Amino acid sequence: MTWIVSIGLFAAICTTIAFLPQVVKTIKTKQTKDISFWMYLIFLIGLLAWLIYGILIKDLPVIIANTATFLLAGLVFIFKIKYK
Repeated sequence: MTWIVSIGLFAAICTTIAFLPQVVKTIKTKQTKDISFWMYLIFLIGLLAWLIYGILIKDLPVIIANTATFLLAGLVFIFKIKYK
């Protein structure tokens, strides 16, 4: 693994972990009124596009980051719909 890939993986971990507090808070409180539906929808579409891009160029950090972040942001989005 090159140092460039290591930086990419580190960035992937940081940006993915950033969503954990929101997921945990949403699960605990079941409150989503202050979360923007449209922001999360557009964000999820962007993550899906990044994931497809990462797969097409076979870039592991892009694939890992966007898969994990898509799942975490997707959970928040599902809770946004469920707890409306």
